[in-house]
Formats: sequence, structure tokens, C-alpha cells
Amino acid sequence: MKGQDGRGEALDRRNGPLYQQFAAILRSQIAEGSVAVGDALPTEAEFAERYAISLITVRTGLRELESEGLIRKRSAKRAVVAASRPLIRPSIDFHSFASIAESARDRQLRVRSYGEEIAPDVARIFGRPRNEAVWCLHAVLLFARQPVSHNTIYFPREVGARLQRSDFDDSVVFRSVQRKLGLRLSGAVVTLKAEVADEAVAAEMKYPVGAPLLVAEMLYRTPEGVPIEWSIARNRADMFSVTYDAPNDIA
Repeated sequence: MKGQDGRGEALDRRNGPLYQQFAAILRSQIAEGSVAVGDALPTEAEFAERYAISLITVRTGLRELESEGLIRKRSAKRAVVAASRPLIRPSIDFHSFASIAESARDRQLRVRSYGEEIAPDVARIFGRPRNEAVWCLHAVLLFARQPVSHNTIYFPREVGARLQRSDFDDSVVFRSVQRKLGLRLSGAVVTLKAEVADEAVAAEMKYPVGAPLLVAEMLYRTPEGVPIEWSIARNRADMFSVTYDAPNDIA
């Protein structure tokens, strides 16, 4: 949008960070269709001149729009509009079982396979002989019909044998396990890691080989401390974030 003098809308620091104001203007133009999907945007220098802001402010605002999936930046070329609406980035909150379940709202679980496998490292986690088979669920989690998470979930033999593929009818697997088996899990130990997508995961999630993954490993236990479920969720790093509240506990 331009004023009568050809300049963009005036930005005022009293209305908040300039990069956010700039991003909001461009976001509105994209939503209204005045800048269409596939259109190339002005250069960073042109934006800076139009809105009387610094190049750093322009770049920060564009990065925000890129993180929302609205634009796609290109090396040595002008950015282009990639979508008319922001991509909703699922956020994972591990504070409680309720928050984990809420994080999976509006997602769908597509089961690929369920059966027994030999997985020595997993058997060790369950405190079993390395050659003892465990039950394994392979599934993909969908968000807005797009595969965003590759899930591998293991169960010890006595637990897995009581479950069937059709039992996994909930995007929150531990909730299915509790309901189908009539037990209550007491908590989970969560480990976050960074990995890159191998060929199998990349193909399953329509994601480039070598692209970053946010991996969440979770070991669920009964109130007696018995491990019931070992879950490995490989999430697309461009579509997931992790949220924590960090209180100031330093005296």
C-alpha cells in the first residue's frame, strides 16, 4: 500500500517493533490478494526505501513471513509469495499429558504397519533380553493433510500382543493405549534431539533427504515405574516448534 507521495504506510515505533508492523502490512496485502501467490516481491532495498526502514528491519520482517510459509526466499533473487494464508506451525508442549494431547489436536494418524520386530536397543530399554521381540507401530502424523511427523512406537511383548492395528484410532497413541488396556500411565521421560531425514523418512513425509528433523523420544511408564511405550517422533523441523515456560527460579 502506498500513500499519495508514493511511499508506503508510515511506521511508528510507538505502535510496536517496526519489523512486525512491516510484516503485518505485507501479510495483509497477501491475504487481500493485492500481492498474489507466485508474485515476486520488491527487493529488500525497495522495501526499505518504501517504508523508510532499515534493511535489517526488512530482513527480520521477511524472515517472520517466511517462517509462516507465506513467502519463499531465494538466493540472489527476489522472494516470492508462496501462500495466501500463514502456515500454522504445530507447537509441542511437554508439560503434561493434557498439553501433549492438546498439541496433537487437528492431526490425523495414518498407520503404516503394526507387528513384532527384533530391536535389541529397544528391548534393553524395556529391561528385556536383546533377542526378545517387541511390538512396533509405524505411522505418519498428518496436519492439514500433509505428513509432518514420522512416528515409530514400541511396546513390550505383553503389552503389544494385547493391541491390534485397529486400536490406534487416535492421533494421541498413549491415549489409545490407556483406553484399550484399561491402565493409566503416570508420566513420561522426554528427550529432544536433532537429526536429518534419511531416504525412507524423507519419502514418507515428502521432505528433502538431509533436511532437519526435531526428534522427540518419550518413554511412558506405569505408576509402578514399568515402561509401557517407547515413542520416537521425527518431526519436520520447518513445521514444528517446542514450547516451554521458564520461570525465574534464581534467587
